[in-house]
Amino acid sequence: MSARPNQESAAPQAETTSPHRAGFACFVGRPNAGKSTLTNALVGQKVAITSNRPQTTRHTVRGIVHRDDAQLILVDTPGLHKPRTLLGERLNDVVRTTWAEVDVIGFCLPADQKLGPGDKYIVKELAGIKKTPKIAIITKTDLVESKALAEQLLAVSALAEELGFEWAEIVPVSAVGDKQVDLLADLIAPLLPESPPLYPEGDLTDEPEMVMVAELIREAALEGVRDELPHSIAVVVEEMLPREDRPADKPLLDIHANVYIERPSQKGIIIGPKGKRLKDVGTKSRKHIEALLGTPVFLDLHVKVAKDWQRDPKQLRKLGF
Repeated sequence: MSARPNQESAAPQAETTSPHRAGFACFVGRPNAGKSTLTNALVGQKVAITSNRPQTTRHTVRGIVHRDDAQLILVDTPGLHKPRTLLGERLNDVVRTTWAEVDVIGFCLPADQKLGPGDKYIVKELAGIKKTPKIAIITKTDLVESKALAEQLLAVSALAEELGFEWAEIVPVSAVGDKQVDLLADLIAPLLPESPPLYPEGDLTDEPEMVMVAELIREAALEGVRDELPHSIAVVVEEMLPREDRPADKPLLDIHANVYIERPSQKGIIIGPKGKRLKDVGTKSRKHIEALLGTPVFLDLHVKVAKDWQRDPKQLRKLGF
């Protein structure tokens, strides 16, 4: 991440205006603390997978927020958690590596959940990162009354004090209700280094399209499945090819993808009675994929078993971890 895109082509700032800023910020927090939803709200479009299942983000998705005065590149990390598998350990490594490379860290804490051991574990780790400004973001404020919100603000402030540091800002937001999302961007912008834009206007993410398509399929596959399945699903897009012999005004993109699970018994859960569930997954994800790519799509989905892939280094590599 430290290798920044070519900056020389950007026009110099007029001396009368305040300098343009650009840099990287990441959101950290327990799994399911609202990090991905917040990323999407700031960018204004779906770039990160969201789910009410914990531990759904596996890749660092960068969302890019373009403003007149700043460009904010958001790095979305997996939730830091106590790892039980090799995959879990690798996800935690991703988080720590990211923290070392960003300009601002936002710690996300849901308004409707008391500060727990998981939050304290993360904040303790953050206390060890001395130079990077840290913002506490109280998410999901639409779910609580003002008294509970005030208590949460005091609790997160006291925790930092206890660990010997101070938050640069403490901001309550509701990404779903679009409350204070712009204010959060206003507060992050001045903490970024002076720099011309790092990405061209119009870019919303630098995540490869195939990875984003796989994430959209996985998000649809996660909806409504049993509790034991979220960690067991991985999606690999095998190929994306424009359909040949189509008129220029009626293009069609063929996407072939495999949904991997760990055990044969899970296959039926994903496919559903008479294949209905898998069909629904295809229909739902295709809508999002077409919106993302701006072209009609034919989606060909297959379910395959990759036995205990979360614990097998070879399989993890094959599935992109």
